[in-house]
Amino acid sequence: MTAAVVVPVFNAAQETRRCLDALALKLDKDSAGVIVIDDASTDPAVATVLAELPSEWVAVRNEQNLGFVATANLGMALAGRADVILLNSDTEVSTGWLEAMLDCAASDARIASVTPLTNHGEIASVPEFCRPNRWPNDPDRWARAARESGPATYPDIPTAVGFCMYLRRAAIDEIGGFDELAFGRGYGEENDWCCRASAAGWRHVLCDHAFVAHEGGASFGPLGLKPGGEAMDTLLARHPDYMARVRAFIKADPFAARRRQIAACYQQLAS
Repeated sequence: MTAAVVVPVFNAAQETRRCLDALALKLDKDSAGVIVIDDASTDPAVATVLAELPSEWVAVRNEQNLGFVATANLGMALAGRADVILLNSDTEVSTGWLEAMLDCAASDARIASVTPLTNHGEIASVPEFCRPNRWPNDPDRWARAARESGPATYPDIPTAVGFCMYLRRAAIDEIGGFDELAFGRGYGEENDWCCRASAAGWRHVLCDHAFVAHEGGASFGPLGLKPGGEAMDTLLARHPDYMARVRAFIKADPFAARRRQIAACYQQLAS
């Protein structure tokens, strides 16, 4: 399996450089290419960062700001027939991240989305569940702990988390991309997509052999795209049981034992 990595960018030049440098260093042969889309950044430093991209990557600049949802959909289209990994520009990938995510996706043809572990990703967070853990000093150590602490379990989750999200092309073909009209400039689009996919019989899973650091609040974050408001109203109007399913997952916390296992291995690797 291969996947194209799509990185939407809006300002946050420092975080974007960190993201793209790590991606260039830790992208393996399983990649179907990298597509970086500048959504009409107003920070001139972003152009300097993107001018240094590897020559084989695809770089696109929107003439006007389209917002995250439309930019992500553009990336899906530019990826052709490949599966897609949407990667926020305030992330830092770790060693083996892509191979692990693709192995996870390959475990079941009905997996629509894969989310890696992270420090700041709600239900995907380690070591503290549903909390914004601090930025890790060594993302690779978390990745190693995830791999060496035990066999992957790939637990089902009610929704992917958008900081780093694998989407299977077959699922995109069946249910379409993100809904630009309903979710405008962002927030809720990935949850809506996952609910639509679930209704069509697809699965969403957590890849517990991959780790991607996530800062949160950078790039598209300053535009005020946050939980609540009209986007949440739209999401719940379409999927009234969404919050109940998420709350049930959090209450059951089926990943708790595995999370403790990974955290313990992380501490052992530090000693």
